Order: sequence, then structure tokens, then C-alpha cells
Amino acid sequence: MNLLHALILAIIEGITEYLPISSTGHMILGSSFMGIASDPFVKFFTVAIQLGAILSVVVLYFKRFFKSIDFYIKLFIAFIPSAIFGVLFSDTIDALLESPLGVAISLLVGGIILLFVDKWFTKAYIVDTDEVDYLTALKIGFFQCIAMVPGVSRSGATIVGGMSQRLSRKAAAEFSFFLAVPTMFAATAKKAYDYYKLGFVLNEEQIKLLAIGNVVAFIVAMLAIKFFIDFLTKYGFRLFGWYRIIVGGIILALLLAGYNLQIV
Repeated sequence: MNLLHALILAIIEGITEYLPISSTGHMILGSSFMGIASDPFVKFFTVAIQLGAILSVVVLYFKRFFKSIDFYIKLFIAFIPSAIFGVLFSDTIDALLESPLGVAISLLVGGIILLFVDKWFTKAYIVDTDEVDYLTALKIGFFQCIAMVPGVSRSGATIVGGMSQRLSRKAAAEFSFFLAVPTMFAATAKKAYDYYKLGFVLNEEQIKLLAIGNVVAFIVAMLAIKFFIDFLTKYGFRLFGWYRIIVGGIILALLLAGYNLQIV
């Protein structure tokens, strides 16, 4: 893995983490196309640079994170389902992470759902994340578990989950951003622990790549969040749905044509 690889993956992470198009799926595909997906450090890198994306949410919504203890209780409740599922099915999840075919199918199915989601949930009465109660937070947390399947999109699943609980598009998106902080931090910590258990030690070059990757992911994610909130409020999900369908279709076509995208 070189500097160019790190920059490309960091940009992909920053753009896709908070958009409903699956950051994990895009990272898998990006590293596969570049021929570096089998490198253990690359697998660690793709998770570790989420810290930069996490920080972008904290900076953009700084006041929310210091508003009340109740805010953290709601996030913890919403985080519980994915924490439990992550522990119970970690091996299955790791296996799914190595399947471009699975990513393609998830992108297609998720894209079709996004084409219609704006019509399904039209009556929103929760317009601010402060209005989310504990039970609603828990329900949204269960939707986040669906995103453990690569290609589904954590933000997409939780935003749709929020809208199903009568949150406005903006409120659902913001709650999804907030929930990403403990979720992604936990995922990064676990990956770092797994990396350490395997006996890998980061060298100076790898530390430099991680630092650069996190800075780039932070900057790009801040821009992506600002764009996404404005776009989603005005236009909804259809464009993201078509994007997912096109990308998923291209991947399936490449796989059917014999192009080797398999991660080994």
C-alpha cells in the first residue's frame, strides 16, 4: 500500500461514510480494483480512517455533544443492538466482507428501496433529534444491524429506520450521524485489537499513511455531510437509489464477464 492508495481510500471513506451508498462496499471495491485488498494492513486502514470521519461529525455538531447526558443515553441505547450482533456474528460478518458479489447484490436491493422510501414515509412529526425517545432510539439501533451486511450502508439503514419511526429526513440523517460516532469508534477499536492479536506492529510508514488517511477522511467527510443534508432535505433519496443500482449492476456485469474482484 502506497500514499496514492491511502489518499484514494481516504477520499472514498470521506465521501461515502455518511451517504446512503455504503462506505464499506465502496472501500472493498476500491481496494479490490487497486489489487491491495488482501493486505492485512489495508483491511485495518479502511476501518481506522473512520476516526477521521467520526471527528467530522463531532466538529460539525459540537454543541449537540455537550448538550445533555440524555443525548448520550439515547446513543448508547441505539448502539446496543449492533454491539451485541457484532460480537455474536463477527466471523460471519468478516466472511461477508470478502464478497464483492454480496456487495453488488446489497447495492442493488438497497438502491431499489431508496427509489421508493420517500413515498413510503411521508408523515413525519419528529423534526429534531432531541424529540427522539428511548424506544425510538432502540428501534433505529436494530435497523443499524442490517448494515452489518456489506453494501447495505449504515447511514442508509439508520436513516430509513429513523424515517420509519416518523423522523423527518433531516432529523433521521442527523441521528444517523450521531449514532455513527460510538459505532465506528467501537469498530475501529475492535479492528485495532484484532490487528494487535495477530502480532502485527505498525511501522513508521504505516503510521504516516494512517495519519494522512484520517486527515483526508475528516476534511472530505465534513464536505460530504454538508452536501448530503442540503440535498436530502430538498430532493430525497432517488438519486442515491439510482447510483446504487448502476454501481451494483456494473459490478455484477464485471463478475459475470469473469473479472476477478474476489478478495483473498
